[in-house]
Amino acid sequence: MDATTVRRAQQVADRALAWLARMQSSFAFPPDVPDQEVNGETLKSLGELALAASIVRRAAVAGPDTARTAQELLDFAWRQFRAGDLLYELQRYTPAATYPLEIYVRFAGDGYRHAALEELVAHLTELRAARCAEQLPHRRLGVAAARRELGLPSPTDLAGEAGHTWLGGMPEPWMLDAGNAYGVTHAVFHLTNWGADPGGLPPALADYLELWLPVWVEVFTETRTWDLLGEFLMVGMCVARPVWYPRVWERLAAAQRPDGMLPNGFTRPADDPELAFRNHSHPTIVAVAAGTLTVSRALDPAPSGAARAGA
Repeated sequence: MDATTVRRAQQVADRALAWLARMQSSFAFPPDVPDQEVNGETLKSLGELALAASIVRRAAVAGPDTARTAQELLDFAWRQFRAGDLLYELQRYTPAATYPLEIYVRFAGDGYRHAALEELVAHLTELRAARCAEQLPHRRLGVAAARRELGLPSPTDLAGEAGHTWLGGMPEPWMLDAGNAYGVTHAVFHLTNWGADPGGLPPALADYLELWLPVWVEVFTETRTWDLLGEFLMVGMCVARPVWYPRVWERLAAAQRPDGMLPNGFTRPADDPELAFRNHSHPTIVAVAAGTLTVSRALDPAPSGAARAGA
């Protein structure tokens, strides 16, 4: 891993986080909306913002300004969730829903706790309904991982659930489409706790990714699918032997706009930042996480073996 690529990844992450901070008000919930009518997209975006900020805090490789920005964004997101009260009310209103738990664990890992919500989630986990929820395999994996992070017993086993995912089946690599690609990346994220535990990836899946990840990265680079490309760069940092892509980072940095926003690659961003936010906040969030994980693994390579040179 060369120093130029590390600096480039850090710059992309810093600039992306600065853009998110400037767009902070766009993540806020509309005023005077009943809890049960809170928009799902806003919930998702705010949860992803908290995730990116928590990854920056956990990695502890950012400069003081970026680290302070990450802390401020995490505090902002927690306030939007009314210090957990909103997530608690949403869980009470829809007890079968798992998204309150999945959002909450992003905060709990940083010390933002809500005792009543944790008690409620623990109770719901013990119900028969928790064992028969009909979800996509990578979603079930995510719920199991969230329960693990909170120290709760899970009716589903991570290794067992991984075998039911698209990645777990290790299909012919050319059968990957956009929907399955997101499933692949998130299966890796859940198994490794977003890169904190590279050893959590079963060896067979690690071997499969070692073989085909460079191919998929090349495809998404050529198609300029920056959103998915960023997620697959994250995957390269979640495996035991991290895979580096200096030329890909060069392309990603060139695609980033001067204001720090990373376009999704499919639509041309509007000049008005507020209008651009809807389609381009997610790839910008991914850029923060991908850049941060890349710098972190460069400074602390996997103990299981030397890093390999990528495309």
